[in-house]
Amino acid sequence: MRIVAIIQARMGSTRLPGKILKKVNGRPLLSYQIERLQQSNYINDLVIATTIDEKDDLIVEFCEKNNILSFRGSEEDVLARYYETAKAFKAEAIVRITSDCPIIDVQVVDKTIQYFIDNNFEYVSNTVERTYPRGLDTEIFTFAALEIAYNEAVLKRDREHVTAYFYTNPDIFKISSVRNEIDYSKYRWTVDTEEDFQLIKNIIENLYSNNPQFTLHDTVQLMETNPDWFNINAHIEQKKL
Repeated sequence: MRIVAIIQARMGSTRLPGKILKKVNGRPLLSYQIERLQQSNYINDLVIATTIDEKDDLIVEFCEKNNILSFRGSEEDVLARYYETAKAFKAEAIVRITSDCPIIDVQVVDKTIQYFIDNNFEYVSNTVERTYPRGLDTEIFTFAALEIAYNEAVLKRDREHVTAYFYTNPDIFKISSVRNEIDYSKYRWTVDTEEDFQLIKNIIENLYSNNPQFTLHDTVQLMETNPDWFNINAHIEQKKL
């Protein structure tokens, strides 16, 4: 099975514009995420799916400079952008990652992919039933399922959020969830705001130099050692669908 990881990325974030290219230790957040995903045992190709808007020229330039595959599509119809990217790169299964998750744990990603492969599901995620920190979000689905969603989804929510059509239609798709043994869903390790960025900056600056592939458990341990860090972004609310 040809598995392609597609990272949706754009510069036009409403709460923190340009966040994915904000730098920690002189490197853009996006570069940390890519480096971590490149360690996967299952992903055959990794593609940055950005938009045709000129402000996202910076993302394409970053990809070209760093020999990263990229594809440009609709800014609003992200489902179409995913479908067109997956088709262009001949994906049989797609791992969906959002670019605001710079410290994603590749072990968590591979666990989700393995579960998907072993059980012959059409859609698997660790987000619908959340036990992992926000920021370790991983979804995987078949190209056949993506094509159905692309052709049939009409709601703006489903076109914008890509996978909503899967988990709101469990009668159509064979879906399941991956859960962690311990519920760490209280943690927020995604980057939507300046507070989020400050926390991620703290984590990377403390862990990366000694272990570039630091894990979920390494980060939890660091957070427990610095309990005040939890309050940096605890008040931030995730945008609703």
